[in-house]
Amino acid sequence: MKTFITRSRRLRGTPFTSRLEKQGVKSFTVYNHMLLPTTFSKPEEEYNHLKNHVQIWDVSVQREIEVIGKDSSELVQLMTCRNLSKSKIGSCYYAPLVDSDGGLINDPLIYKLEENRWRICIADSDVLLFAKGIASVKNFKVNIFEAKVDTLAVQGPKSGKIMEKIFGKEINNLKFFKFDYFNFNKKKYLISRSGFSKQGGFEIHTDDIKGALKLYDYFFEIGKDFNLKPGTPNHPERIEGGLLSYGSDMDIFDNPFECGFDKYVDLNSDIVFLGKENLKKIKNEGIKKKIMGVKINSKFIDVSQGIPLLDLENYEIGQLRSAAYSPKFDKVVGIAMVKKDFCKVSQKFKIKLNNNSISGEICNLPIL
Repeated sequence: MKTFITRSRRLRGTPFTSRLEKQGVKSFTVYNHMLLPTTFSKPEEEYNHLKNHVQIWDVSVQREIEVIGKDSSELVQLMTCRNLSKSKIGSCYYAPLVDSDGGLINDPLIYKLEENRWRICIADSDVLLFAKGIASVKNFKVNIFEAKVDTLAVQGPKSGKIMEKIFGKEINNLKFFKFDYFNFNKKKYLISRSGFSKQGGFEIHTDDIKGALKLYDYFFEIGKDFNLKPGTPNHPERIEGGLLSYGSDMDIFDNPFECGFDKYVDLNSDIVFLGKENLKKIKNEGIKKKIMGVKINSKFIDVSQGIPLLDLENYEIGQLRSAAYSPKFDKVVGIAMVKKDFCKVSQKFKIKLNNNSISGEICNLPIL
């Protein structure tokens, strides 16, 4: 059944939405109250193209919350369990945000732009309100706002070549999770070596609509030489790579240890963050469930809500949270939250799809 999205001021497009429509975008989803394209052609074609060529994605839905002021560093650290005390200007940090219970609020990249200026490039939840609430209670001297920044991701094995063509050879010196400023058409762009793909790429942060559209169009003027196509974050590719999606694979009822973020949780230093004491308690007691990969013996699945994983005696051992058909494995791959006693590679399970019982097995992430 076809369904449609009714647009309003509550559901924003991006500067690139009109371009995407002309390029034949077939569907959108809603992410941070904005339109996120989800497909242009057939899923398998887009998967194979991403792994072999280069795509440009409109990921403006990754809103950027800017925190500026005397107490900005204290506020940003209070929001995340990752130790940012030695963070450097020019670097971005994958940093889980947690609440006072230790539950996950978001899993953004945090950019240190200046000594007292940060950007939090967020997944799908209202971090702006979270930050403002903390700052208000603490009487922090900060300015918090959603930056007028829209992001293009250039992803795929040929991303370096096309970026070099546009921004110069210096772009190749940019290391993973680093950012710098590069010029195009007399306009400076913040570019990071990052993206929601394991194929490698960059994210271009634009703050001028006219300039951004000229840049987007120029990509396609020269793109034929690189087999450039418009694309979107690719569901099976990111699942295979173990890239978690907040709101699908994890949410506020999960903690960092359950999601495999142990290395981003600093409980031993003197840094102060929300939920620290609760996370200490959780670590001491041990987790009861954990994110794992799965392989399912099917070529189609639709996960719009969690699907129970059952053992051979119909005991629920976990919940499938996202899944998609993988051309690489010729079966469905997915991400599930599994009860700890069953987090074993090759652990068998079954799920019920359309009154049919489908078998599967647990595996590690990334799915190799």
